[in-house]
Amino acid sequence: MNPPALLEAMLAHADPSQVAGLSRFFKTGPGQYGEGDEFLGIKVPVTRAVVRNCWRQTSLDDLKICVSSPYHEVRLSALLTLVTLFTHAKPEPFLASEGAWRGMSQRECVDFYLGHTRFINNWDLVDLSCYPLLGVWLLDKDRSLLYELARDGKTLWEQRIGIVSTMTFIRHGQLADTFAIADILLHHPHDLIHKAVGWLLREAGKRDKGALVSFLQPRAATMPRTMLRYAIERFPEEERQSYLRNSQ
Repeated sequence: MNPPALLEAMLAHADPSQVAGLSRFFKTGPGQYGEGDEFLGIKVPVTRAVVRNCWRQTSLDDLKICVSSPYHEVRLSALLTLVTLFTHAKPEPFLASEGAWRGMSQRECVDFYLGHTRFINNWDLVDLSCYPLLGVWLLDKDRSLLYELARDGKTLWEQRIGIVSTMTFIRHGQLADTFAIADILLHHPHDLIHKAVGWLLREAGKRDKGALVSFLQPRAATMPRTMLRYAIERFPEEERQSYLRNSQ
């Protein structure tokens, strides 16, 4: 069996001169959140270019091979390809004769995504895949899945998927789930969750500052300082400093 074209193309773009820098950036040292991850030295724009060239000839079987790769960039290429396949697919399974892309449905893409979250194990892999796929899928559906991921996710990455997926809702003017899931994660112990929650709160505040202020008023004094800093980043300086003076 020949290796997937996506995998071969990614391996062909390996740049050993970039490996050390990427390993430091994604915290792969002992005890760090990306401990043990391996890199080929491929920057995101190059990965995106590979995906544009290969997605049409990539199947879910190919993605199973790529998403389980030890190389970070190959896993990213699989996720970006999955997002592209999702955007070209019909919502539900259908007959190949109906003319949908390679007989693949959006539901199958979502099921694949949720079935392989153990390989979505760094913040960029989460942030570049979850809201254009899972967030879009849930726009007109029940969203309890995201609450379950935030509350009971097996890893901090699954919990991050729970909050970051709400970016799509924010872009459609729907803010309630962002605030509700932020409340679930308000006192999470990990800095990467603090940053994600603060980022999404800030984005919600761009749509409705009053709603963000209402969320912050009873919580700002005890929420993690990094989360608060991200959330109020766009506030006027005097208002921002007032929040920081009164925080823990």
